[in-house]
Amino acid sequence: MENSKKTPLFTVYEKHKGKLIDFGGWAMPVQFEGIIPEHEAVRSNAGLFDVSHMGEVEIKGKDALNFVQYLITNDASQMEKNQIIYSFMCYENGGVVDDLLVYKFEEDYFYLVINAGNIEKDYEWMLKQSTAYDVEVNNISNDVSELALQGPKAEKILQKLTETDLSQLQFFYLQRDVTIDGVNCLISRTGYTGEDGFEIYVNPSDAVQLWEKLLEVGQEDGLKPIGLGARDTLRFEAALPLYGHEINRDITPLEAGFGFAVKLKKEVDFLGKKALIEQKEAGLTRKLVGFEMKDRGIPRSDYEVYHQGEKIGFVTTGYFSPTLKRNIGLALIDAKYAELGNEVDILIRKKQVKAELISKTFYKKNYKK
Repeated sequence: MENSKKTPLFTVYEKHKGKLIDFGGWAMPVQFEGIIPEHEAVRSNAGLFDVSHMGEVEIKGKDALNFVQYLITNDASQMEKNQIIYSFMCYENGGVVDDLLVYKFEEDYFYLVINAGNIEKDYEWMLKQSTAYDVEVNNISNDVSELALQGPKAEKILQKLTETDLSQLQFFYLQRDVTIDGVNCLISRTGYTGEDGFEIYVNPSDAVQLWEKLLEVGQEDGLKPIGLGARDTLRFEAALPLYGHEINRDITPLEAGFGFAVKLKKEVDFLGKKALIEQKEAGLTRKLVGFEMKDRGIPRSDYEVYHQGEKIGFVTTGYFSPTLKRNIGLALIDAKYAELGNEVDILIRKKQVKAELISKTFYKKNYKK
């Protein structure tokens, strides 16, 4: 852990009894009080996450929009100023380089938020693709700390520390230069838990002050610090993909069921467009499905999936759902077996145990729109 990268909030983990793990080269808290109570706090009240390990890249210049359009699968030309979209960044073969949030500041200024484990890879990919465009591509990840405040009481808690009327900030929109407890912040009404909430971007030197103040004023509303463990169960219940599990260089967004963020009719060309159109026209041979265990056993990532003795795919994520109180999972399987209600077998510790395919909508998202 000594050689792991550390966020500016590393110094406060011990105070809040954070249990540390190495996460993609970062020393991060997997839990504080425990995954189940932290998960339930976010669903019922609110939770505070350190997500400062995430990456941020600025795209500036007169070709910024055209370059972003070429880089991502979603359609940035439809964005308003201060709007945010979710998208994929693909290889030419349609596999995923990363999934990301695209923030639009101005026509010539975009801000991309990328996954922590992919920062160097993504940045190099963007630089390589940018040579034909008049743009600056700047990796500013070390200059930004990010806190996520999530849960039904997130707005109430954050409002205690700012004069900005947070009720006016719409879902998937941002506001810059918001003063929170005297700290200049960029805030967005986004998150990755299935709950309402905010992501707060600050100078690293202000991160500890903001973290501690939020926990102080949020205590009476049940706010708790949350680790990576509950972050994963929360996003999983909300059927939000995790890079390296539901999507990667060998799984396309269409196979993973996220076609809403792939605009194949976008007028301009984008990386992976040709391959994704061909895949759609040919028909998907694999699909991401949800399932519920019918027999005892908790499914885990990479467990094999069978149908009548034939291997048909693998589990991408599986957990005991703290909200549903059931063992559920996501799996990428042969499309011909993907009909809801079908019975499959999951290989758990060399034993095939029964599961039923169900809707991936495990949990109804509670966004404020």
